[in-house]
Amino acid sequence: MTFQSILFKEKEDRLAEKSLQELDFFIDLNLDQIVAAITTGKEEYNLKPFFYNPLSRLSAIQYRQEIMQDLEKEDLFQNITTFAHKMRRMRQHFSLLEKLDYLYHREGWFLETVAIYCEAVSSLEQDVIQAEIHSPGFLSFKNYLSDYVNSDYFTTLVNETRKLKKELSQVRYCLQLKGLKVQVRKYAGESDYSTEIEKTFAKFKQQDAKDYSVELLPRTGMSHVEAQILRLVAKIYPELFKSLIDYYHKYQNFLDERIVLFDREVQFYISFLEFMSRFKKSGLSFCYPQITRKTKELYSKQSFDLALANKLLKENSTVICNDFFLKGQERIFVVTGPNQGGKTTFARTFGQLHYLSSLGCPIPGSSAKLFLFERIFTHFEKKEDIKELRGKLEDALMRIHSILEQATPNSIIIMNEIYSSTTIQDALFLAQRTMEKIIQLDILCVCVTFIDELASFSEKIVSMVAAVDPQDHTLRTYKIERRPADGRAYAISLAKKYQLTYDCLKERIKL
Repeated sequence: MTFQSILFKEKEDRLAEKSLQELDFFIDLNLDQIVAAITTGKEEYNLKPFFYNPLSRLSAIQYRQEIMQDLEKEDLFQNITTFAHKMRRMRQHFSLLEKLDYLYHREGWFLETVAIYCEAVSSLEQDVIQAEIHSPGFLSFKNYLSDYVNSDYFTTLVNETRKLKKELSQVRYCLQLKGLKVQVRKYAGESDYSTEIEKTFAKFKQQDAKDYSVELLPRTGMSHVEAQILRLVAKIYPELFKSLIDYYHKYQNFLDERIVLFDREVQFYISFLEFMSRFKKSGLSFCYPQITRKTKELYSKQSFDLALANKLLKENSTVICNDFFLKGQERIFVVTGPNQGGKTTFARTFGQLHYLSSLGCPIPGSSAKLFLFERIFTHFEKKEDIKELRGKLEDALMRIHSILEQATPNSIIIMNEIYSSTTIQDALFLAQRTMEKIIQLDILCVCVTFIDELASFSEKIVSMVAAVDPQDHTLRTYKIERRPADGRAYAISLAKKYQLTYDCLKERIKL
């Protein structure tokens, strides 16, 4: 297997980055928040396009899952992180080159840049050789890296870099200052009086003096005086500084494209694993789901909304996990129950799990089997736009019609409170017609609704109910249970809220 990319198994898996942007359903599923949290602090790598590029092939997803599993090993993770730090330092040096104008200063800075690169690549090669690696993707990169490090080009680059640095470090010269005049001449073995002065005054030392030195930021610029001194030093050692100039022109293209690409792409895995570690430290589970297109039977255990969990952990609040499954001919979850009970969170979780799995990432949960979709469609309520010149119901009908026109049996549809702007009779009629079309297309779907009758509309529908505390129906448990819809939890909670329960009414009548 010839190494091309640590992120894409085949060229066909990579879409043109310029065409990639946040997908339509990202905001509805809070995937925009997840991607933002994962990529924060990694802006230099421009990772977001990778998260806008879901994979359509099972082998491409497995390729990433196996690489991610290798990187979960602490030693390899730390080695890649160390390599990334060195490459970041190399880029910082490289970016300063265009700001340096003086002869020999620019070339010397270039030499330091190449030296950092050589050390980063050589160290990585040694680390990868010793690492326990099983994924085909990483094994392919390991072979490519070894071939590159042992190539004539890289060996020559390393040797010439070391040789030139060593020779430059041995340059000695003397400065003679007289007024505004500076004279530069070759070092002729003059004594270093600083050592003798330290010895002379050492006998007067009573205790260590307090260190008043202040650490200054590294200085990369050079004054015109220093630049002129450097030119004069170069005249004293013409052959050495000519070698520096020749080196600068010879190795302008010293960076290997695939090494540079690896440095960027591997951050997709690193950033996700760093993000995931926050949740695992709190006891939450992640797993590598089984992905299939052969069947629409699926399940997930102990799953949760990743965007919501990220907020809750910051607030030291509890994250509620839920299970779900579809078997046989079941295709649709209809979720009912009281408001603010976790229904929309469940719908978002379903979408997040499927999308993250299509990226080859671990997903929230202890175990899962999910469907490899072609497209995800969402219908969440939106604010009316006066520019559209149409009401909520008309807008909902047009949006759902558009979804059903584009959807295929390999799509996923997630709907939240459809037709809530019309009467219950009209909403039920429209929702049933929508469900008939979804069932006809054999599409996986989650529908959050206030219409309990929809939960028993077809044998392909599974009723899920947002549960409440059995002792106090006004308290939400945020658990989504697989059971028939009855509407009682919602009714009782409303009745208690407005003091219309039997007990409340009796108290009011007594008064």
